[in-house]
Amino acid sequence: MDARSVPPVDDDLPPPPPVGSETDSELPGYTHRSQEEFVQQEYQLEDSKGRPWIWLRVKSRAKEGKVLPLFYDRDTIAGTVQVDFDKAGGAKTVVLSVLAGVTAVGQDEIRFLDLNTVLWSSKTAPSKPTGKQSWPFSITLPTDTNIISERGKNQHTDRYPLPPSFSERASPAYIDYRLVVTVKRSSFRVNQMLTTNFAYVPLTRAQPPSALRQLAYREGSSLVGPQDDPQGWKVLPAVKVVGTVFDARKVEFECTLAVATPLIFPLGSPIPLTLSLKGSDEQALDLLAAPSAIRVILSRFRLVGSHATSDDIDGGRSNNSFTDICGSAYFWLSEEGAPEPGTRVLQGELEVKKSLKVGFVFSRFSVRYVLALLQFQAPGWAPASPSGSSGSSAKEPLVVQPITLASVNAVGVVPRSYAPPGYVENHEADYNTAVGYLENGNQRFLHHHGFA
Repeated sequence: MDARSVPPVDDDLPPPPPVGSETDSELPGYTHRSQEEFVQQEYQLEDSKGRPWIWLRVKSRAKEGKVLPLFYDRDTIAGTVQVDFDKAGGAKTVVLSVLAGVTAVGQDEIRFLDLNTVLWSSKTAPSKPTGKQSWPFSITLPTDTNIISERGKNQHTDRYPLPPSFSERASPAYIDYRLVVTVKRSSFRVNQMLTTNFAYVPLTRAQPPSALRQLAYREGSSLVGPQDDPQGWKVLPAVKVVGTVFDARKVEFECTLAVATPLIFPLGSPIPLTLSLKGSDEQALDLLAAPSAIRVILSRFRLVGSHATSDDIDGGRSNNSFTDICGSAYFWLSEEGAPEPGTRVLQGELEVKKSLKVGFVFSRFSVRYVLALLQFQAPGWAPASPSGSSGSSAKEPLVVQPITLASVNAVGVVPRSYAPPGYVENHEADYNTAVGYLENGNQRFLHHHGFA
């Protein structure tokens, strides 16, 4: 009998510590919470008559006992195992195991964590036990693990940080952590196992933003743009956008997207953006500088198989590369300075939802995030193929930028939103449009840009 069906599998794991927490600067900085404050959760295995005879009690960070146990990196898994030897039937050993593996759909599990503790053995016991016997256990989770892989005729050992639990519905791959109590019996009797999954969440912290951006957050003042705060922004290469306005004339303009740095953003925080347009056609600039015309999305892609750890994903195939959109930016005209002829400057934000999972790179499975500036969409605008992209589709993104998501924010930094009232509500409408746009376009756009 398997106890994994006891707690519900919740795709939205309990959130990490709140963004902007004033806590220790090193991670994990949240293991100071004592074991006495952890929630105790209990699982049991019943015999054929419905009577429990194996119990597993474990203390975890879960908010309540009805969900899966939760642990962060370097946490110690502690609890007790109890066995009723009157029902054990020739038990030889009692073993507690912490197991973890990655499984692609249709393939066998690749185990990367296997920690075993012998709680009791008939070889070392002074006498045969009777009734209920209990043993405490304490196992500290490692921070990384070795994976043996074959490269040609040789075997190589690579070391990876432990990846987070990953159990989304319809996912092409899963990362599963579990606690297993095994009562091993004599050669002619079946071993009995009590199993429960648990959620594992590595904690990562965002890096501090520029001094000027920190000052703006503290004082509630406007963000300083890339021109006056070059340390606070990554200005992406300018792209030339060509198209036709109202089927009447061909126009072109230069578009430049800038992303706030460092390029690591905590869950539940906004990603500051700026976008500038330059061109000689004022009517076309006004048309494309409308906030509803701009499409910047946060896209997540999952790679399964031997290329999952590659920095360049150009070799990815559709059957092992999976892309989905998990956010869309909203823009508004910048209030910094008077508009100049032939130039439009907009500020923007993209909210990193708290429900997202932090990315990771692991053997045979990786999850990563990129920002992508898609082609403009506006009534009367018909885009041509992007400049310099021979044979490329007008539905491919103009530019992409890999980013990293973090569990918690930099110490002492509390990000704030600068979106004018009403723009958050428009976010969902823009997002839905962006989803449809990509679904009708090139689903594998990331393969044309890579991660080099």
